[in-house]
Amino acid sequence: MLLNTYEPWKFAFSHENDEIKENSFGIIGVPFDSTTSYHSGARLGPIVVREASFGFEKYNTVFNKEITTTFYDFGDINVIPGNCKETCGIVEETVRELIDLNLKPIIIGGEHSASIGAIKTLAEKYEKLTVIHLDAHRDLAFEFIGEKYSHATVMRRVHEFGVNLVQIGIRSASRDEEEFVKSTYNIQTFRNKDVHRHMDAIEYFLVNIDGPIYISIDMDVVDPAFAPNVGNPTPGGLFISELETILETLCRKNVVGFDVVETASDRLGDNTAVVAAKLIYDFLTLIE
Repeated sequence: MLLNTYEPWKFAFSHENDEIKENSFGIIGVPFDSTTSYHSGARLGPIVVREASFGFEKYNTVFNKEITTTFYDFGDINVIPGNCKETCGIVEETVRELIDLNLKPIIIGGEHSASIGAIKTLAEKYEKLTVIHLDAHRDLAFEFIGEKYSHATVMRRVHEFGVNLVQIGIRSASRDEEEFVKSTYNIQTFRNKDVHRHMDAIEYFLVNIDGPIYISIDMDVVDPAFAPNVGNPTPGGLFISELETILETLCRKNVVGFDVVETASDRLGDNTAVVAAKLIYDFLTLIE
């Protein structure tokens, strides 16, 4: 239905998109990993995550709730391999189409650069947007190997859109990134140990955010014991139960967009794909 998309598969429980219900959600996949610097394969993430979604029941026992959220899966966008900036532009255009249909975007990646186009569009729509960024890495490099559009520069580009940025699960960064954070006023950090030891304080902070929220989950935020096949696995990550708590807290807020990126696997039934599918499944269960 959308321009620049095709449909290789659909996420479980998605509705047919021949009649769109406004104020619902629209899924798009971004099968792109051309700037990957370590473990490639995220371009296959959208299809393996969708396949893994069929392992879940419509009733979510963790939250004692059934999926009632209306959402539509429009398939994958037509990316331009090797051209990150142009691909981000296609994501931007596609998310704008979703917004024109009064739908909120859910993106399945693909490398993390997919978030740039989505957040740019939403930052133009919403004056006071907060981005909740769950990741092992800050992704705040100004350039990475000479490129401004990259999986390692995502949140630097996003920060340039004027959003408030909350980074959760951080456990790897360059000195330049740390200095940049110190020089700004609108980046809040909760490191992995903060999540393990002070979840109540993080919940309190999230509950008190005003305005629209975009949630971006890089799968390397999860401990690699549970989700090993990501672009840049980093030990000491979050547990599934901690992510459930964070999602449960955020879904009470005004969430206007959501992505789960960096699932890097070509194998159906892959552990990382199953966890990624669960995070989307939990979000769809919790969001009103």
